[in-house]
Amino acid sequence: MFRFKHEQSIVNVGGVKFGGQPGELPTVLCGTIFYQGHRIVQDELLGIFDRLAAERLVSCQAELSEETGNPAILHLYARTIEAAERYLAFADDVWDGPLIIDSADPSVRAASAQLVSEIGYADKSIYNSISVATGEAEAQAIRDSEMDSAIILAYNPSDSSVDGSLQVLETGGSVKEKGLISLANDAGMINLLIDPGIVPLGSGAGSALRFSVVVKARLGLPTGSGIHNAVSAWPWLRKTDKATKRCCDAAASALQLGAAGDFLLYGPIESAKFIFPAAAMADIMIAEAVSDLDIEPALEHPFHRLV
Repeated sequence: MFRFKHEQSIVNVGGVKFGGQPGELPTVLCGTIFYQGHRIVQDELLGIFDRLAAERLVSCQAELSEETGNPAILHLYARTIEAAERYLAFADDVWDGPLIIDSADPSVRAASAQLVSEIGYADKSIYNSISVATGEAEAQAIRDSEMDSAIILAYNPSDSSVDGSLQVLETGGSVKEKGLISLANDAGMINLLIDPGIVPLGSGAGSALRFSVVVKARLGLPTGSGIHNAVSAWPWLRKTDKATKRCCDAAASALQLGAAGDFLLYGPIESAKFIFPAAAMADIMIAEAVSDLDIEPALEHPFHRLV
């Protein structure tokens, strides 16, 4: 393991801290609920869902977070603003921690930013995401909101290499007039979380691991990914059984943590049962690996909870 020479930023969103040197802070784990195709959702457009089942999933993530020391974030995905309103009302009742607001529709993301501002949740919400696809209307909606935290998706459609992703962050490369970090700052974002975007295995998925190390070494910003997407998009794995898929999912998550990841978008919240133990184990091993580099694990770290 290693210690970065560049000073490492630590950002705080709703009491949850991201960043720092490897082995310093526990990895933040973000489980997605109400995702497209989620069985507990009965109507994706209206946001009608099985509340009891949703409560059980949220409670399970919270309990595992408390047991391991890995902070948890609830990642809300909504198809429409009507659905987002219902999901946020539910989260307000059952979840005390930070949220990620997300949608495939930029107008829904933009409206959700305004909604969390209206209900007083902006300081605990993370916008997902600011990317090369973020247009002026969406950027203005973010500026008009009270949010100050966002995931920056550094995917470069014209060059998915590590260098291409860095160009998108810093200068915009050949696809944007301005770098995404500057665009995020212009939109009022203070707490920046960097995500390279995950492509399928065979198309460069592994570059996300090197990207995490490079971004922290070069910029000192918290990084992470939804590396689960590489696993779920693997055609060969789809032919195997559930246990094999879970093993690969846990292994991919541990790899991201070993590559200096500060947060993990671990996919369906149902995966919490095997992702939290895998992440806690990786965090403990990393903390032990850097113990002679003047890096002390935080008091809430799994090292102090589970060893």
